Amino acid sequence: MEYAKTYTARWADMDPNAHMRHSAYTDYAAQLRIEYLAEHGFGMQRFAELGMGPILFREDTRFLKEVGISEAIRVTAEAAGLSADGSRWRIIHTLYKADGRPAATVTVDGAWLDLRRRKLMVPPPEMVEAMRRMPRHESYADIIRN
Repeated sequence: MEYAKTYTARWADMDPNAHMRHSAYTDYAAQLRIEYLAEHGFGMQRFAELGMGPILFREDTRFLKEVGISEAIRVTAEAAGLSADGSRWRIIHTLYKADGRPAATVTVDGAWLDLRRRKLMVPPPEMVEAMRRMPRHESYADIIRN
C-alpha cells in the first residue's frame, strides 16, 4: 500500500540554475503530510479546534536527480517510526520523477505541539490511529521515549 500524490513543479519552485530549488522539495513533502492528515480527519480547522499542530525537530533532504519546470513529481509518505503514545513520529518522503527515478528523499522527525501551553503533547487517539495507518517504510522502527 502507498500514500502518494502527483504535483507539477511550478515556475515559482525553480532557482537560477533552472531546476527545482532546494526548499521546494520540502514544501511538497509538507503539503503531502498536511493532505494525509486532512484526509484522516485532521484538517487545519480540526487542528485549530484542538489547539494543536505538528512541529519538526529534524528535516533531512537528500537530493538525487534534478527536477525541471512543469515536470510531474510523485511524492510518497511512509512512516519510519512512531512512539507508543503517538507523540513522536518519523516520516520519510520520496519524490519521484515521471520516469520513476527518485529525485530526493525528505526525512522528518516530529511531534505534536499544544498551541495553548506551547509544550509537546500526546495527540488524541484518533490521531494516533491515523499515524499508525500510514504506510510503513522498510526502515520502520518504534520510537522509544526515555
